[in-house]
Amino acid sequence: MKVRAPRNRTLLCSDDEIRSLSQHLLSVCSPTSIGEIEDGIVNQDTFSVASHLPHMVVDLMILDPPYNLSKNYDGRVFKKVSGEEYVKWFEEALHALKPMLKPTATVYICSNWETSMLIAPLINTEFKVRNRITWARDKGRGASRNWKNNSEDVWFCTVSENYTFNVDAVKSKHPVVAPYREYDGSPKDWEEDADGKFRLTYPSNIWTDITVPFWSMRENTDHPTQKPEKLIAKLVLASSNKGDLVFDPFLGSGTTAVVAKKLGRRFVGIEIDHTYCCWALKRLRLAEEDVTIQGYENGVFMERNTSIRKSRAQGRCGKKRKTFGLESKP
Repeated sequence: MKVRAPRNRTLLCSDDEIRSLSQHLLSVCSPTSIGEIEDGIVNQDTFSVASHLPHMVVDLMILDPPYNLSKNYDGRVFKKVSGEEYVKWFEEALHALKPMLKPTATVYICSNWETSMLIAPLINTEFKVRNRITWARDKGRGASRNWKNNSEDVWFCTVSENYTFNVDAVKSKHPVVAPYREYDGSPKDWEEDADGKFRLTYPSNIWTDITVPFWSMRENTDHPTQKPEKLIAKLVLASSNKGDLVFDPFLGSGTTAVVAKKLGRRFVGIEIDHTYCCWALKRLRLAEEDVTIQGYENGVFMERNTSIRKSRAQGRCGKKRKTFGLESKP
């Protein structure tokens, strides 16, 4: 067992918690209705379950499958294969899951740059590709003969021309460096509050304000490829409405389900690993008490998970900073 630092906030489950939480995991062995699995986590292989799932019920699917990389998921190793093999595997997943989507559904597909090259032609055939989001991971190992890889892609796809996109729900709050004014002295395209001078901006397809979960964040788990709640929150807010059904067939440690719950959406998650499922259930229970999402407050996303005022204080004084909802203690 890993020895944790005293201030390490990584979520863990004791053996007793695993036994207790396991009783609330779902299993699907025959055709099922959405009411039987709604707001639940199915602890099975997605490929074995897909044929039993209801059709045309999902408003938003977030698809974050294993990339074509060798990776150890709690003892279950996903090995890198040839491009042709991976595309075949991914195509089978799409065809198995696509019947669940409503005609008005949106699909976000996560990948790294190598995997993107493989799946792009396929998703362009299966869906209407609207955009490719690239987000900076702020982590990554250096390479002596290449540029360090610290970005990932999220493909924005829809089933049809009729889809949800709430652009006003995903504005970002950025500090104003040059606060220009009109001739009468009034602010020109900026506002001011207790945090200082700021501008609310519409989202682009380049995201540099995402922090990958790490040991001092309460959302952190030991999952090797956990997505940040802030990232998933942008997708959920933009492409679904309250009460809509959000589906994640490769749920991992539960981020999509947790964010959906915090933002008032229904959800269904499928995850093959039993331990990850229990982490997800524990996170969902904690979300009943704490609905905050680090880096998101009062309907806007903050730059680098902190307020303008605190960010400037950090820059001037080198002090530790507090993040919205949680305090980051390096």
